[in-house]
Amino acid sequence: MAWSKGVRNTIKENLGFRGSQNIAAWAVAGVIAYYLWVKPEREAEQERRSSRERARAIAIEKGLIDVDKRRPVAGDLL
Repeated sequence: MAWSKGVRNTIKENLGFRGSQNIAAWAVAGVIAYYLWVKPEREAEQERRSSRERARAIAIEKGLIDVDKRRPVAGDLL
């Protein structure tokens, strides 16, 4: 019992959690941060990756680059 009380006090002091309303505010802030920063960055990275793949496919189709089919390139695996 004493150990859990110490943990609670440590969390309160270091993270600023002082009740259920404050925890709810942190949760809302986390969700907002996800939708404002994390999700758009992931979507942008996915769009950049797909545009690189489209450009590479077009270049291969036009014969501008040769494809090395012996082994995969480390950058293309991600």
